[in-house]
Amino acid sequence: MIFQAKGLLFDNDGVLVNSMGSVDGSWGKWAEIYAPDFQIDYSHHGRPARDIVRSVLPEELFDEAYAKINQLELDLTHLTSPMPGATELVTSLPAGQWTVVTSASPELAKGRLTAAGLPVPAKLVTAYDIEHGKPAPDPYLKGAEKLGLRASECIVFEDAPSGVKAGIAAGCRVIGIGEEVMESHAEIVIGTLEGISFSDNVLTIPEHIRLR
Repeated sequence: MIFQAKGLLFDNDGVLVNSMGSVDGSWGKWAEIYAPDFQIDYSHHGRPARDIVRSVLPEELFDEAYAKINQLELDLTHLTSPMPGATELVTSLPAGQWTVVTSASPELAKGRLTAAGLPVPAKLVTAYDIEHGKPAPDPYLKGAEKLGLRASECIVFEDAPSGVKAGIAAGCRVIGIGEEVMESHAEIVIGTLEGISFSDNVLTIPEHIRLR
């Protein structure tokens, strides 16, 4: 499969890095302190931590609880590893033609990329760059802007339904990754990044990694 694009925008967690150990561990400890009945799950994937905290706790606890989850997640960044094919793909990409668009804080995003042994793009987009997180289009609009491109010139890689919605709302083409987005409106869904290449504005995806 061949796609034309000038820029690539990657979600981080679940696309480039496997951070499930960090996410489950940190939010599990957080819930023990602030919300014993709360359990992090896929419905929260792609949403900024600040939005999750606000949806669970009263405003008077927000500052304390938000600071706590930020620290817990940073403490467990060492549990992060690269997703299959991520290292080979991003290290082959032309500088300035790709970036990461994540709902994490700058410290957490950089920490997870570094722990996974992946490069940190100079034009990283984090929760601090936008007012409205996924599924709003803001994150991917900002990603395209940072690359100096129109959103329509970019392809998004996403593994969360909220992220797919954000990419489409921004006007990007969206490639879904994994079973969780099989029923989404992603243009295609693949199982892994393995074997993907991008050169001279041409993205090539092997047919055998396509799920739908």
